[in-house]
Amino acid sequence: MPEKLFTLEEAIALLPVIRQMLREIQQRKQDLEQRTARLDGLLASTSVNGHHATNVAAMRQELQGAATQLQQLRNELDATGAVLKGIDDGLVDFPSRREGRVVYLCWRLGEETISFWHELDTGFAGRQPL
Repeated sequence: MPEKLFTLEEAIALLPVIRQMLREIQQRKQDLEQRTARLDGLLASTSVNGHHATNVAAMRQELQGAATQLQQLRNELDATGAVLKGIDDGLVDFPSRREGRVVYLCWRLGEETISFWHELDTGFAGRQPL
């Protein structure tokens, strides 16, 4: 069972914070993917001519820093009690109680408010209107 259960009102009140955190997580993830692509390209050119060893080490260090920052942001979001289900899609669930059982209040970045819920095991495809 999740540590925190939200009422609909509590989850809606948290949305401004979650929106901001999620946008930052998305930006950090995109940055991490770009850095990874640059490192891959550098590694490919290094294997051909043997140069760039210093650049590879520096880029790996940058990549590790970016990954650490992303993980810290995810940890901050987790600390709110909300559950990040998809970075790219901006999916966040809020554990809640409905008719005596634990369910998720379901929200996606771009939606004005929380208007859906789903069972713990059905995911986004099982969303139902509140």
